[in-house]
Amino acid sequence: MSLYFVGIDISKYKHDCCIISATDQKVISKFSIKNDKVGFEELITTFNSLSSPEDIRIGFESTAHYALNLELFLENAHHSFMEVNPVLIKEYKKSTTLRRTKTDSVDCESIARWLMTVEYKPHSKGFYHAYSLKSLTRLRDRLVRQRSFYLVKITNVLDHTFPEFKPFFHERLSKTALYLLENYGSAEKIARMNSASYEKLRSISRGKFSPQQFIRLKELAANTVGVNNSIFDVELNSLLTLYKSLVDEIKTLESEINRLVDEVHPHYMSIPGIGPISAAIIYAEYGDISNFSSPNQMLAFAGIEPSVHESGTEAYNGKMVKHGSSQLRYVLINCCLPLIRFDVTFATYYARKRSENKPHRVAITHVAKKLVRVIYALESQDIDFDPKKLR
Repeated sequence: MSLYFVGIDISKYKHDCCIISATDQKVISKFSIKNDKVGFEELITTFNSLSSPEDIRIGFESTAHYALNLELFLENAHHSFMEVNPVLIKEYKKSTTLRRTKTDSVDCESIARWLMTVEYKPHSKGFYHAYSLKSLTRLRDRLVRQRSFYLVKITNVLDHTFPEFKPFFHERLSKTALYLLENYGSAEKIARMNSASYEKLRSISRGKFSPQQFIRLKELAANTVGVNNSIFDVELNSLLTLYKSLVDEIKTLESEINRLVDEVHPHYMSIPGIGPISAAIIYAEYGDISNFSSPNQMLAFAGIEPSVHESGTEAYNGKMVKHGSSQLRYVLINCCLPLIRFDVTFATYYARKRSENKPHRVAITHVAKKLVRVIYALESQDIDFDPKKLR
């Protein structure tokens, strides 16, 4: 049976398709389908008239989310597909023609012809988890940033009304601090707290809030240099409502993220320092590790490889390129901080890099590279982390 290469140009309302036969490398069909069930069934009918699913290689550019429904439909119909980096298609078109024509018809043919020149690496089955985790972890990241924003705004109000409050709680809005702000708000009301108030605070803090702290906080409130203004009270209540709402939404998201990542349970979750949220981000950004042929490809994808400069007889490594997924790069480097505390091999490796006069940020980036190589080995060999086997 002949192989067929299918390029699909994805858009919001329709998808343009080009089918090329591997036998003579000629286009045998170009058509458009709607982004709905009727259009998808039309596509499958066309495929069935050509050959069996294993003889049809499908590719389309990575898009925001317009391809998700088609991906799920193809997977249910037992067809593989390969997501393509749009940059690769753009470079391919530049290398094959001097014309700068861009149409959907040209794009889908370029994708199909590009597929014929590369190793076909179909998207892993179960990509639903990767897509879902990417959506949820990125939404969580946005909400965490918003939470931080409102925390700064709350601090700004307290600087006016009760500037001694946050230093008393070591610059943190703990559960006890939030309870005080929500139920008393102003320094004037905090100064009037009684023994019943203390018992409630002691209960919320699980006995950690001492009588001495209670007395000291009341003294600070009674003698604050802050301004007692009802406008600030209204602003503080509004900000606290928004802040608490974000805290609750983040908890809900994290619960769902934990459930999804537990279903796939990648082997790198066994590495000290990689918790469920970090593992979810790594899984969401990398997807199936088998799509990478080497750890170097994974490093390039995360943007933690050094740039290389070559000129004549000289060659040297430059700064980290910082291309690729910023979320992935951030979480990989952050995972290394507990890792160098709890694992001797990683700690020794970090210490060696520091002894080479490398600054902390450079040394921790080297640790992140080592971590990526370990992740690749664990997933490739289908094993959990064993510090005794680490070199």
